[in-house]
Amino acid sequence: MRGLYLITNDDPIELLLAKLEGAMATYDVAVLQYRRKKVAKEDQAYEIEYMKSMCAQYKVPFVINDDLETAVKYGVGVHLGQGDGSVAEAVQRLPKGVLIGRSCNNSIELAEQAVADGANYVAFGAIFATETKPEAGNIGLETLKQAKEKFDVPVCAIGGLTVENSAEVIDAGADFCAVISDILGRSLSGVTVRTQEWAELFSAHKA
Repeated sequence: MRGLYLITNDDPIELLLAKLEGAMATYDVAVLQYRRKKVAKEDQAYEIEYMKSMCAQYKVPFVINDDLETAVKYGVGVHLGQGDGSVAEAVQRLPKGVLIGRSCNNSIELAEQAVADGANYVAFGAIFATETKPEAGNIGLETLKQAKEKFDVPVCAIGGLTVENSAEVIDAGADFCAVISDILGRSLSGVTVRTQEWAELFSAHKA
């Protein structure tokens, strides 16, 4: 598995769904992650159901950010930060075949533990500082190279990634590039074009 790993933003839901439709319709999205920090839990059900069915339509794996209970409820994948619970528990409770990822910061040791516990992809970052996490520094590309050599699961890079700065990130070993604003910060028509540009970048830089 490789390609664009798209993470939702906090746009009004109607606008977000329209943008997601534009991105997904290219068939160039590899994974969709639900991350809506400003939406109350009780208001998330409609959004998750809608995105889950959209992912089913386009055959894209769907992942819930930081919330194993919600992932279990909907029978979808989960992405866990270091403080968001156990990968082993996620493996035990989620359906076979869903994506289970762990944020590993800049640490090969954390990634080793995640893979040992059953994570089927590992994420490193922030590669570059971002508006979402301005305090995050540039981890450099050496960790990606080491992870690519060491692990048999996909390696995901996150943090400030754009089409313009990610060729070296993919060359260093990133199977997934996790993106929010470089896609969803654009106009509706811009979303489709940018998604296709990401696909072209991955095609040009073979793993």
